[in-house]
Amino acid sequence: SHERRVRDRIVTLGKEACPSVSLSSEVLPVYREYERMSTTVMNAYIAPIMDRYLSGLEESLTGRRLRIMQSNGGSISALTARTLAARTALSGPAAGVLGAYELAQRSGHDQIITLDMGGTSADVSVCPGHVQETSEGSIAGLPMHLPMIDIHTVGAGGGSIARLDEGGALLVGPESAGADPGPVCYGQDGALDITVTDANLCLGRLDQDHFLGGQMKLDLARTESQMQAIARRMSLPLQAAAWGMIRVTNSNMERAIRVVSVERGHDPRDFTLVTFGGAGPLHACELAAALWIPRVLIPAQPGVLSALGMTVADIVKDYAQTIMLPTESVDQGTLEGLFEPLRGRALAELEAEGVGDDELKLVPALDMRYTGQSYELTIPLDQWGTDPRQSSLNRHVQRFHAEHRRRFSY
Repeated sequence: SHERRVRDRIVTLGKEACPSVSLSSEVLPVYREYERMSTTVMNAYIAPIMDRYLSGLEESLTGRRLRIMQSNGGSISALTARTLAARTALSGPAAGVLGAYELAQRSGHDQIITLDMGGTSADVSVCPGHVQETSEGSIAGLPMHLPMIDIHTVGAGGGSIARLDEGGALLVGPESAGADPGPVCYGQDGALDITVTDANLCLGRLDQDHFLGGQMKLDLARTESQMQAIARRMSLPLQAAAWGMIRVTNSNMERAIRVVSVERGHDPRDFTLVTFGGAGPLHACELAAALWIPRVLIPAQPGVLSALGMTVADIVKDYAQTIMLPTESVDQGTLEGLFEPLRGRALAELEAEGVGDDELKLVPALDMRYTGQSYELTIPLDQWGTDPRQSSLNRHVQRFHAEHRRRFSY
C-alpha cells in the first residue's frame, strides 16, 4: 500500500518527469528484499526502452494484435511487456528451448538436453519429460527472481575469440567478435581476432563457397594467415591449433551441460542432445561422445529454431505470493483460501486476453523447504483428495523429500 501511494504521487508529476514507475509489489511480490529490489531495478531500467519501442511497433501494426515472448516460455500482451519488461529479459533462449522440445516430441523424444550455440554464447537446458522452470536466474551477476525457463549460459559461441594467456595457455571466449567486424573469415575491415568460426573453416567443417546458402563466400586464405600467427606462438601446426580451439570450446560447453544434468541428478545417457543455433550442430557429435549421450537431433533449420519456439508458445502468466506456513498448520481450506486471490487474477487477466474456459489450464504449486533452509524447491500440486491433510498434502511433502534427495543427494 505504501508503494502504491508513492506511485500515485509520482504519477501526478507527469510523464516527462517520470516516464514509468516500477513497484516491487507488482514486479515481484515475494519476500527476500535484495532479490526483490534487484529484479525491480532491472525492470525500471529496461521498461522505458521497451515502452518506447513497443509503442511505436504497435502503432505500425494498427488493427493487429502484438504479443511478446517472455522468459518463462509463454507470451504476454505488448501492454504487459511495456510495464513488466523484465519478464522478457531471457526470452530468446527460452523460445529456443520451447522450439527444441516441440521438435523432439514430434520426433518421439521426451527427454532432451538442448544446446543453443549462437555467435556470442551457448545456452543449455535439460527437459526431463517437460520444460523446466526456475526463479533463481541472474543477469550480469545480479539476481533476477522472475519465473523463467531453467537455462545455463556460457561464453562459447561462433564469434568467441581465441587468445593466449601469460603462461601461453589457449583460452577461447567469453569475449566475442560480434557481428561487426565478426570472424576473420567474413572478410570485414577490422576483423583481426581469430574465432571459433574461423577454426571450423580451417578444419574444413564449413564450406567457404556455400556459406549462407551460397550467398556469402568465406575468406579462407586470410583466415589461415591469422590462424598461423596463433599456431606459431603455440609451436603447433595450423590444423592442430584450430582443433585446440574447438576442444577448448567444447570443454566449456561440456561443463555447462554437466551443470544442468549430472550435477542435478540427471544421467546424460538417458537423453537426446538437440543442438541448434547458427553454430550448435557443428559441435554436436564431439559433445555427445564426451557425455555418452546416445542420440543427437539436429533441426532442418537450426538457425531459426527460436522463431519456431515463439510460434508454438502458449499465453502464460505467473502469479506468486509469499506466505510462510509450516505444513502441520495447513489444510485444504487454508490452501484454497491462499490460492483464491491468485486464481481470481489469473481468470480475469486471461479472459481479458481472449482465452476461453476450455483453453485454460491452472497449475498451482508450492515452494517448499526444510525449516531453517534459505532456498526452496517448487513442487506442483495435483488434485486434492478426500482428506487432503492426511493424503494429498502428505503426498506433496513426500514429493519434496524425493526431489530434495534427487537434487542434493540427501
